[in-house]
Amino acid sequence: MSERSQHTNVLLAILCFVVVVIAVAVIGFFALGNEPEYIQGQMDVTEYRVSSKVPGRILKICKHEGDYVHVGDTLAILDAPEVRAKSAQANAVEDAASALSEMAQSGARQEQVQGAYQLWQQAKAALEIHEKSYQRVQRLFDQGVLSEQKRDEAYAQYTAAQAQAKAAESQYNMAVNGARREEKAAAAAKVQQARGVVAEVSSYIGETVQIAQMEGEVTDVYPQVGELVGTGSPIMSVAVMSDMWGSFNVREDQLRGMKVGDEIEAYVPAFDQTMKMRVYYMKDLGAYAVWKATKANGRYDLKTFEVKARPVKALEGLRPGMSVVIK
Repeated sequence: MSERSQHTNVLLAILCFVVVVIAVAVIGFFALGNEPEYIQGQMDVTEYRVSSKVPGRILKICKHEGDYVHVGDTLAILDAPEVRAKSAQANAVEDAASALSEMAQSGARQEQVQGAYQLWQQAKAALEIHEKSYQRVQRLFDQGVLSEQKRDEAYAQYTAAQAQAKAAESQYNMAVNGARREEKAAAAAKVQQARGVVAEVSSYIGETVQIAQMEGEVTDVYPQVGELVGTGSPIMSVAVMSDMWGSFNVREDQLRGMKVGDEIEAYVPAFDQTMKMRVYYMKDLGAYAVWKATKANGRYDLKTFEVKARPVKALEGLRPGMSVVIK
């Protein structure tokens, strides 16, 4: 074989190799480059913790894990003897304040009013006697029969009787009118203050019986019967099954114009079916989240966003923790 033929064969071999490489690259681009990316998330649910404002001992757990509760259902009962003691004290203070206020509004008793009236009349009678005595002594003094000292003594007794009569009249008027307006107002304010204390203690007593604020499913029960729980300590957690959503971590290059209010399709492996979900929350996860570095090839870094979406229509049997997949 000539040298020219060998050179031609080598060129043909190189050309065939280049064609094969290009074909493989094109096939790989269309086969792999267009393959959809799947993002896996999971379903989550709103939960609230049941806790008491007052410390106490768990007397009874009425609902257990897995039970479905409705608004108003009794969840747990606590024993708080200190609160009951404070309630008795508050009620006693209210009763005492009410009695004092009633006494201030009613004024003096009828017997006290009658006694003050009798003392006033007695003082008036004494005043009349001393007035007449003074007038007689004054006439005798004018005639020169009595000395000036006797006249002065009679006048002093007369003025003293006047003062006693005025004092007796004042006591009678005070007994009739009762307490002053300011005293009545102060007594009424004391009653309101005592009632406020009673209402406060009553609210604490209400905290010894914990009831469901929203319907849902009990997911966790923390203390056992007989254990002590402090103020604000969680007793159980209730999942609000009607408020369920899916959470996904999506790179920004995968968002492709996704925005709040958009509807997306999600695949639920547990039921092998898809469901529609509406996006209601999007937020970047910050510097601590997963990044995709692309600066090495002259591009930019890609941040990750947390996307939350709620099912458009409830899917029966869907539970928190189940996987959901979106393209």
